[in-house]
Amino acid sequence: MSPTKEEILAHIRRIAEKQDGRAPGRGQFLDETGIKESEWAGRYWARWSDAVNEAGLRPNARQGRLDDGFVLAKLADLTRELGRFPTFREIRLRSRNSLEFPCEDVFRDRLGDKANWPARLLRFCEESNAGEYADVAEICRREVERGQALVDEAENDVDSEALETGEGVKAGIVYLLKAGRHYKIGRTNQGDRRERELAIQLPERAEKVHEISTDDAAGIEHYWHRRFADRRKNGEWFALTASDIKAFKRRKFM
Repeated sequence: MSPTKEEILAHIRRIAEKQDGRAPGRGQFLDETGIKESEWAGRYWARWSDAVNEAGLRPNARQGRLDDGFVLAKLADLTRELGRFPTFREIRLRSRNSLEFPCEDVFRDRLGDKANWPARLLRFCEESNAGEYADVAEICRREVERGQALVDEAENDVDSEALETGEGVKAGIVYLLKAGRHYKIGRTNQGDRRERELAIQLPERAEKVHEISTDDAAGIEHYWHRRFADRRKNGEWFALTASDIKAFKRRKFM
């Protein structure tokens, strides 16, 4: 059962009380309550700040434009402390507990897709004076290698000749659709039929961007969902960047 408006407001006040009156961001609220944005957005409030205001709190002020070096240094410090590359949840937690640590949106704005953060931080560490971040650089190298291994694993699941020619690949496809500002990554055996069905269900017309033929639709769909996990908005819908779309469109067979 979906939470009521008063239940959501009570959760906001409870979380704020634990952190000296600071209102929770939408990411923190989801982490602590499990209540998804779809359960309040458009139903009770148009914006998260409206919910915070109604709870009697002041929305957190957005952080100003920060220097790339400052943002990367903070990410390096957290990586060193954890001994591994941080997750979004760990970044949000540190931001809540430290006024000097940038919020998640700042990292997204300055560094782009999270899949690229380890490589960005690695370059920063390698360019630092006197090997100040040599230990962090090693963690980043392992993370970059791990990311490449995931790509290689998905590519090697299908015979190389089939990837080049499409021969022997079954009728299953993994498709990318666009509706409004968001993209859906899904799978089907009948792409055109699925596109028509979605067009009927959605308030905005859906258009097919690209499709990948595969003999393992479930596995390849999971690969792309995992690769773009930090872009997920709800279910199979994602807020993809131009580089994300370009990466998907490079594949015709997997």
